[in-house]
Amino acid sequence: MSKPKIGIIIGSTRAARFADVPTEWFAKIAKARTDIDVEVIDLRDFPLPFFEEVASSAWVPSQNEVALRWQKKIASLDGFIFTAAEYNHGPTAVLKNALDYAATEWNKKPAGFVGYGGVGGARAVEQLRLHAVELQMAPTKAAVHIVWADFLAVKQGEKKLEDLEHLNQAAHGLIEETVWWAKVLKAARLADAEAAEAEAA
Repeated sequence: MSKPKIGIIIGSTRAARFADVPTEWFAKIAKARTDIDVEVIDLRDFPLPFFEEVASSAWVPSQNEVALRWQKKIASLDGFIFTAAEYNHGPTAVLKNALDYAATEWNKKPAGFVGYGGVGGARAVEQLRLHAVELQMAPTKAAVHIVWADFLAVKQGEKKLEDLEHLNQAAHGLIEETVWWAKVLKAARLADAEAAEAEAA
């Protein structure tokens, strides 16, 4: 079995977004591992319109070219880490929209979260976990929560995320749990595919 491919999805597209900072920090930690391949996925590269398909792609093939390209990218990955900004006690609209534009491509893959905001993005992360369950993903218990004091210290240039040991520990815990689930679920998906091929033969 090939190494699992983990996608780190930047969950904001604002020009002034903070998301690039935790993405770069977390990607460096994840890429230090030799048992996975890591790719950063920027939603800016997939300018999806607000969901306007006839139905979910679980039931009707999407027509939008960007949506098809997005689904192909998600299908190529075995697990996900999402950066999760918190707006009004919830995740960004652009991230929710991106989740809605794929369906089976998310199934049976782990989802972890790096939240930031007033309470470390905790409320956004909790909502995203509910969405992940509905998409038949396996959301991790481990997460990274960059609380407001740390967020401001980093944003104002007083500290860097790598200087904050509690966040480094959380990041290592998150990637460890995500990789475990990615390996297990990839093996299970392959076994299912082989069983389906044998049954069809």
